[in-house]
Amino acid sequence: MMKGNINTSFFLAALLSLLLVICELGHCSGEEPVIKMKLGGVHDCKGSQNSAEIDNLARFAVQEHNNKENTILEFTRVLKAKEQVVAGKLYHLTLEAIDAGKKKIYEAKVWVKPWMNFKQLQEFKYAPDVPSFTPSDLGAKPDGHEPGWQAVPTHDPGVQDAANHAVKSIQQRSNSLYPYELLEILLAKAKVIKDYAKFDLLLKLRRGIKEEKFRVEVNMNIEGKFFLGQFEQDHS
Repeated sequence: MMKGNINTSFFLAALLSLLLVICELGHCSGEEPVIKMKLGGVHDCKGSQNSAEIDNLARFAVQEHNNKENTILEFTRVLKAKEQVVAGKLYHLTLEAIDAGKKKIYEAKVWVKPWMNFKQLQEFKYAPDVPSFTPSDLGAKPDGHEPGWQAVPTHDPGVQDAANHAVKSIQQRSNSLYPYELLEILLAKAKVIKDYAKFDLLLKLRRGIKEEKFRVEVNMNIEGKFFLGQFEQDHS
């Protein structure tokens, strides 16, 4: 008698679990078939963020966005990749793509369930405030040792944002009646120290009819916020 009760309890528990799974997939009577995700914490992807698997997911995201929005973005690289355990995995990707000849930063979410050969783009959006620099770009070492200054492109969005912040900060500290205007970024160097980047820039500015050069040092923290450090007028 006791054995029969145990078997019956086991059967009912298994049946209840099966019904919960069916309902979770949206197949309960009176419901539309909607798949629900159980969300877990977001973590850095294991292995290299530029692995073939992550690159393929980013390319898929760009292609799906192009198909949906009738755009022609061209994928270039992955800047950051995180993963979240769901019913499968949800990948949070920060990627760089070319739009009309200009490099721009985008954020995408791709849901993957390998055992069902399922892959779906959940979100794709322009992320103008996300810095384009990564520690690997600037030669940062895993142990956090300072790698030294490296030349970086003056047209990079991160460099331009650092320069614009410097000009704004110089203007705030100046008593001039004429505002400073950024004419050109003449030179740009950068390095990563632990969890922040440091920019060394030579800027050509205009104030009224006068042109001046300034050498500035700008720090960018892990959240992408800029802080002006040292700056001085360059008379060379």
